[in-house]
Amino acid sequence: MFDQLKMMGAVAGLLKNRDEIKAAGERIQQRLESMRVEGSSEGGLCRAVVSGKMEVVSIDVSPTMGSGLAQGDEPSRTLACQMIADAVNEAIRKAQVAVAEAIDEEGERLGLPGLGEQLGQFLPR
Repeated sequence: MFDQLKMMGAVAGLLKNRDEIKAAGERIQQRLESMRVEGSSEGGLCRAVVSGKMEVVSIDVSPTMGSGLAQGDEPSRTLACQMIADAVNEAIRKAQVAVAEAIDEEGERLGLPGLGEQLGQFLPR
């Protein structure tokens, strides 16, 4: 309870300094735009890279998996699709953690410890 009161006091103090808040928001945006987080499927046959804005930047399929797709049979195709989804989902989960950490760092600078953790509870899991 006292932590919440301290945070409320810090927020009230920050409202007096909007320039500092704006600068922190801009720093976070820049970090999110340049952030790249990788996830992979089991066995590493598929890798996905996601930005801090939760956008898929790239998908890399191993030659082994690619040749399985070229065969065109349904089990290979279904497995490949699942591996791609697994890689993307892992990358997104890692990116969510990295975003919360970036927000935490800016929150610390602003005197709001644990801000990323507080906001992270609103991210899908």
